[in-house]
Amino acid sequence: MCLGIPGQITAITDAARLMAMADVSGVRREISLAPVADRPLAELVGQWALIHVGFAMAIIDEEEAARTLEALRDLGEAQETLEAMAEGQKALEGSQ
Repeated sequence: MCLGIPGQITAITDAARLMAMADVSGVRREISLAPVADRPLAELVGQWALIHVGFAMAIIDEEEAARTLEALRDLGEAQETLEAMAEGQKALEGSQ
């Protein structure tokens, strides 16, 4: 099953490559903004996005993000995804 999870875009990390940092329930992860880069990147900072496999697939509002996160937590899928992301972040930090 493919899972998209809401995350808040917190910073642009590489404008030339359309990359940004996103916070997904406390887990920070670098993502690609390419699918949603239809406006100046600076305008995306602070926005919520539906993130799937490291890509911001759609910009969503905060209310929709909260409802989606709550539904995912209820299903137990968000925790599994967040744990996998945290492990990936640890591996990434360990390789630097």
